[in-house]
Amino acid sequence: MVDRTSGVPAYRQVADQLAAQISTGELAPGAPLPSERELVDLFGISRPMVREAVKLLRMRGLVDVEHGRGAFVRTPGQVVRLSRNRLTRAARSLNKGAFLGDADAAGFTPSVSVRVRVETADERVARLLEIEPGNEVLVRDRVMSANGLVVQLAVSRLPRDVTLGTALEEIETGPGGAYARLEQAGHVLVHFDETVSARMPSVEEQAQLQLPEAIPVIAVTRVAYTADRPVEMNDMVLAANRYELHYRLPAE
Repeated sequence: MVDRTSGVPAYRQVADQLAAQISTGELAPGAPLPSERELVDLFGISRPMVREAVKLLRMRGLVDVEHGRGAFVRTPGQVVRLSRNRLTRAARSLNKGAFLGDADAAGFTPSVSVRVRVETADERVARLLEIEPGNEVLVRDRVMSANGLVVQLAVSRLPRDVTLGTALEEIETGPGGAYARLEQAGHVLVHFDETVSARMPSVEEQAQLQLPEAIPVIAVTRVAYTADRPVEMNDMVLAANRYELHYRLPAE
């Protein structure tokens, strides 16, 4: 099972073979890995090598290690982020845009806690919203949960001249959400730009999302535009072990 002439460390070979079993479903989501003793006997390697192999699997995001119980195959993401119609007016009119639309499609119960505050724009916010640094922006800070489990953090910032005197400055914006209120105030949206990346979470993000060690996050920044200007930027942090991103692209 381990080729000692390959030049590849034994623990990496073991990790690769176990990863292949996870990929094919031979080791199913939630299933325990063989015990240390079983892996020692199966592969003919030492316990320290077995521990290095399991550590590598954990770093790859394939297993979770529970103290006193062993290692278990990680369960795939449970929330599918659908791109095809999440930001459309039709979805908003049914109150099924964005996160609520994902919930409707996947059958989970969504909940969102919201905090609203005013702050001044730093250099990055000013650049994305095309305003002057130091200008006031409204901040809508949300924590989003699926069936009671926190899966996403989202912080929207909007120029204060756009939000002043509107329901956007309230906790509850009403049916259709913030984008419906923007258009109701005369800011007709024409397109959105999204940038997606992956990184390790900050200490605060790890705590809020209740993430195990070695789990990355998906970072999404979206900017909403009218014909004349950007009117909202939204920084989203998604737990990578609980999310899948689904895109449908036209072949034009």
